[in-house]
Amino acid sequence: MSDIVFTRRSGWIPNVIREDGELKLMLGAGADANHDPRTFTFPIGEAHLAVIQEDLARHLLLWSAVLPLCDAAGTRGSLDENAAVALLDPILLSAPADVDALFRRIPWDRGRLIAHGAGIDLLERGQVCAALRTATDTPDAKRAQEYHANRRRAERGTVLGPLDAAILRYTGQYLHGSTLPKRTPDAVDPALLPEVVRVVATAEQACAGMRIGRDPRRGKRATDKRDWQRMAAAVETAVRRAHSGLADDAVRSVSFLMCSEAAARSKGAPMEDDEEAAGDHADAGGRARKTALSFTDDKGVEKKWRRGGPRSATAEFWEFVGDRSASDNEVFTIEDEEMGEGVQLHFYADSIARVTTVREGRGGSEPEYRVEYGLVDGMDGYRKLVSTFVLGGCAALDGHGPWMSDVAEFERARRRRRDAQ
Repeated sequence: MSDIVFTRRSGWIPNVIREDGELKLMLGAGADANHDPRTFTFPIGEAHLAVIQEDLARHLLLWSAVLPLCDAAGTRGSLDENAAVALLDPILLSAPADVDALFRRIPWDRGRLIAHGAGIDLLERGQVCAALRTATDTPDAKRAQEYHANRRRAERGTVLGPLDAAILRYTGQYLHGSTLPKRTPDAVDPALLPEVVRVVATAEQACAGMRIGRDPRRGKRATDKRDWQRMAAAVETAVRRAHSGLADDAVRSVSFLMCSEAAARSKGAPMEDDEEAAGDHADAGGRARKTALSFTDDKGVEKKWRRGGPRSATAEFWEFVGDRSASDNEVFTIEDEEMGEGVQLHFYADSIARVTTVREGRGGSEPEYRVEYGLVDGMDGYRKLVSTFVLGGCAALDGHGPWMSDVAEFERARRRRRDAQ
């Protein structure tokens, strides 16, 4: 049975407990295999308790030095009590100069001290006792996060100016560059906000009219990587030209914001309809628009589409792809059984095959088909080919070649394109 002898306002600063008549320091740190927090204890003396009660700075320093021992225990190991006890006298009872010297030799949790108000410049100079003169028992986690973010940037050789930092705060990217960006003007110094807004306006103008479409090949809500790259390049070029002094981190942050907003608009909309609103007219290929189609995937799943329903054939097909596409399911077919023609899309190879019936099977004989292969340039290419087939059949695809009936010739073309990339 244990009783709490001393505790501070912050629930994470170690408590002193009495367990079976013995004083112990108790702290929570790390997690077990089930991600539940672990608790560690080790014995302390009455002299140590007196310092912990009276001196917040020494209490925090001890905590900072013990945390690496807790990390070393991992998810199921025991705390090295001997190592923990060996820290008590040097940290709690020694002169400040000796404590500073100790902290130059041992591992310690710098972020924990910074969160509790330690002076960063003094910590960097190794004067840990002096740094803790400004310590508080209420932590500011954001302060420690900003410190670690600045250290990571410094390790990359990145130096932020005031406008750079303001842009990163505006987009929510100051602490973590991978965080989904958003517009947070309240996080910016009002004196710098107008300049930040001007930079963002430059980015908006650069990508006006551009869009990031969906890429059903990679899932129902995936976006087209090429569209993203095109928009990012356009924004970064324009921002660097108009605001040449900005750091790369700030430029990429604005680009990330523009692309993320465009992608969100695409994901929130229904699957795009690629067909032209051309009525019931024949297209340039000379065939009427399709009235009934069958969609299948590489797993044998089939979906029927008939004209007159609520959605177009292309929207239905790409919805089918988004629902069914996977790493082991990358071949999809659109077939017009009545006309005896279809296309087969090979997402794994960036290619397509158009198949037309040359001769129907009769008297037990197999039908004869003409199969021609073509290379496809990304998701935009697939969209154009599918829409063209739906509007005009295989004949309408003539202008989207070259088409190769020889498999060996087609494989050579694939290799040439792969080698050129």
